[in-house]
Amino acid sequence: MIIPKLHYISQGNSPESHLEHIQKACTSGAELVQLRLKNVSEKNYLKIAEAARDITSHFQTRLIINDHYKIAKAVKADGVHLGKTDSCPTLARKELYSWQIIGGTANTIQDCETLISKEVDYISLGPFRFTKTKDNTPPVLGLNGYKAIIEALKTDTTIIGVGGITTEDVTDILKTGISGIAASGNITRNFNSIRLFNQLLKASSTKEQRHSFK
Repeated sequence: MIIPKLHYISQGNSPESHLEHIQKACTSGAELVQLRLKNVSEKNYLKIAEAARDITSHFQTRLIINDHYKIAKAVKADGVHLGKTDSCPTLARKELYSWQIIGGTANTIQDCETLISKEVDYISLGPFRFTKTKDNTPPVLGLNGYKAIIEALKTDTTIIGVGGITTEDVTDILKTGISGIAASGNITRNFNSIRLFNQLLKASSTKEQRHSFK
């Protein structure tokens, strides 16, 4: 399974602004967006997820739901992303459709090893640098942290860098062995940056289609 190299994690002051930003990300060429709502009831989350699914389907963009695997299943999203305090990937796997992907959040080698043993499809490793998007952020990894973890793991599991990453960081991050990146604030401030991120990551959807027909 090929995981897109650029993940846009939704941001906004209201559920509606998350949808507006997802629409802009899709229009700007995002191959994968993650709906990440906090402090919203499950009923409302489901409603927003359904709207997000409508938008992403129109653009043939993949949709990942943060935290809620039951909602991911209900709206037939492409998968779910589970944080360290969310449900266990093994439990989510039993509930989800076989084609849905599961991503997990990691900060250390141990986190990565645990997620690999639970057979996640990709790992978001971070933070690369300090970011205001999350509260109580774990220690910053930087290029040296990425390099050390990737070298120690020697895994085929896709590892995505996350946490305050800008277009200027991409080339150096890829040299560490990281496969792709997830961005939130930097893209929300300028959706045109998606095109540049894609160029730097050499993220081409034509390549993906070619693989999927084999």
